[in-house]
Amino acid sequence: MKFELSCGGMRAVADSRGGELISLQDAQGTQYIWNGDPAFWAGRNPLLFPIVGNLKNGEVQIRGQACRMGRHGFAREMEFSPVRQDDRQVVLELRESPKTLQCYPFAFSLRVTHTLNEDGFTTAFEVRNTGHAPMPFCIGAHTAFCCPIHPGERFEDYRLVFDRPEHAQTLLLTADGLVKHGCTRPMLKEEDSFSLDRSVFERLDTIILEDLRSSGVGLYHRETGRGLHVDFGGFPMVAFWTKSGCEAPFICIEPWHGCAALDNESGEFSDKPYCITLPAGQSMHLSYTVTVG
Repeated sequence: MKFELSCGGMRAVADSRGGELISLQDAQGTQYIWNGDPAFWAGRNPLLFPIVGNLKNGEVQIRGQACRMGRHGFAREMEFSPVRQDDRQVVLELRESPKTLQCYPFAFSLRVTHTLNEDGFTTAFEVRNTGHAPMPFCIGAHTAFCCPIHPGERFEDYRLVFDRPEHAQTLLLTADGLVKHGCTRPMLKEEDSFSLDRSVFERLDTIILEDLRSSGVGLYHRETGRGLHVDFGGFPMVAFWTKSGCEAPFICIEPWHGCAALDNESGEFSDKPYCITLPAGQSMHLSYTVTVG
């Protein structure tokens, strides 16, 4: 089921499949969210829950039980139920089901609220533990933005600009998508930006940064200054990814609260980096905001 939103000259579309915002256009018809062309990558804006990234050997231990989940969890593949909608906002909800309980033995409510603003949108997550035992989870966004955004531009014309100068290193991944314990590579040395370069993604696959000073990052054309800004305050990690081995015209900017398994981790869900554990009856809220122009 699709939900159309409007605010001023902005238009957006949300999808109950995965609870995603799948389109964002301004008054000039400029599209900012990737269209999901399967020739490059069929994803658009998947919601990552209750894990982010890959599990070690495809499984994780929960209360003594080995639970198997695919990359980024199950929420992105499931049908969300509409809770309410108006012209500029839609609230969608996913709850536990026999299918989710097979791999994640918790009762929960995951609500995602997409609010269209006059200059972009805000996506808010509310996770509630509706069961009787503490509930561990990770959550993240995987928003793919068109890059280039405007006709006549190139991917390499864009740069990522952080709110503050950063001294940051990227985490490194193994061939099967696990985080290499203690292995990093410098990305920023008291700098606030770096230019997009496909060769970097060929080497690293994903740029993963943590504990930044900045609470946001912009994707801007080097000459015109046009683009967008993502405020990810509240998320301890942010990742950047594009499909390597092709001229994929998008870049994902991904606020994360959690990441792939470490190659040396214990296998216990609650030991995962940046895992959140909710007591019974409690909830947690996180959000990110995208501003275009």
